[in-house]
Amino acid sequence: MAINEIFPNPTVKQVIFQITFPNLFYLESRIGSIQEKIMKEFPKSELIYRKKLLLANVGSELKIDPKDAEDVPVNKIWQFESKDKTILSIALNSLDMTSIFHKTYNLGSDDNKKFRHTIEHVVGTFIDLVNLPIINRIGLRYVDYCPLPAKDNATIKAFYNSKFPLDKFETADAEIMAFRTIIKKGKYYLGYAESLKQIGGENKLILDFDAFATDIDASDYLATTDKLHDMISEEYVATIREPIYEYMKQNPLV
Repeated sequence: MAINEIFPNPTVKQVIFQITFPNLFYLESRIGSIQEKIMKEFPKSELIYRKKLLLANVGSELKIDPKDAEDVPVNKIWQFESKDKTILSIALNSLDMTSIFHKTYNLGSDDNKKFRHTIEHVVGTFIDLVNLPIINRIGLRYVDYCPLPAKDNATIKAFYNSKFPLDKFETADAEIMAFRTIIKKGKYYLGYAESLKQIGGENKLILDFDAFATDIDASDYLATTDKLHDMISEEYVATIREPIYEYMKQNPLV
């Protein structure tokens, strides 16, 4: 079962998409063409230089070697920002998008609000212009900030099908409580993380879903991403209970 409606007050806080691929040493010569194709949607741009982290193995400790720090290779990252603040970053071996705007993957009539539509436009353009044949990894991640009116076991059980060991530990006494796992489903993987956090003086249950696949034909990127989204959606539905649906149906201004 998947969610089939757009809620006025969704719990999703951030959604991230990423592909990784073999180093494209010719990428810089294609960036101008990519920018031209996406400039209308991503008008802001900048070139970022980021040094690779160089570590020296000294016994059981890892630290930066100061003698070599100045000679550390620099990564170029071409970064673009859309009107809705979605950040697109392209490097020699990766492309990722981070959005706090998109609240639906493919529901509704407005394509501009669909994260899938943005992925299709950007990644489709990228693959075509760089002639990318294979993708090493595709990842789709959703981070949800979910309400928790009271920090106790009874409230968590009423609101969520939590993975916390609630029969063993009392939430009210916990300074830190977190759960994380990665499971394989056929040729796909699903990372699930759950943690408690206080944000703005309010208790939140943070749900972090990270689905991914490896060794994909570039032509299958969108179908693969659809499958990853379905896995996340199904796990989200399996985790939340009726009070969360009622929360999401509320006007966020109330």
